[in-house]
Amino acid sequence: MRARGADLLRRSRDVTSDDAGHPAYRRILDELAPDEARIVVYLLREGAQPAVDVRTGGPVGLVSSRLVAKGLSMVGPRAGVRHPGEVPAYLNNLERLGLAELTGEPLIDPAVYQVLEAQPDVLAAMHSVRLPKVVRRSITLTPLGEEFCRAVLVPDEPS
Repeated sequence: MRARGADLLRRSRDVTSDDAGHPAYRRILDELAPDEARIVVYLLREGAQPAVDVRTGGPVGLVSSRLVAKGLSMVGPRAGVRHPGEVPAYLNNLERLGLAELTGEPLIDPAVYQVLEAQPDVLAAMHSVRLPKVVRRSITLTPLGEEFCRAVLVPDEPS
């Protein structure tokens, strides 16, 4: 391991070396499904997307709240995925790889949540409990996700 570390530092000092992207890119490509690549490209082109959690509301709020459904979004259909039922697993994998994240921050424009909150899966989750509470969140690319996408999936995209 020490020899590998020394080699890595030696290469970092070599100004003539032409690194072809981050070394993790090969591993990431091996661990991505085609639909996940579609989602990453969609997020790069369209920016952060709305997502919601549905929780039980209750009079005490989040203290006695229970999660009913997490990270519901329209990212899969909008990205044109072939297997929409796999979108939650896709998003989990993209988070695991460090390419995307489901943040606790809502998007600035509340209007973007109106269509999402009218979707059948969101409505079903809301109707499954007596006092539902919708928590607005967002799905966004990480800086690594943006660089990976530009370097590997859409190299001709403008920054």
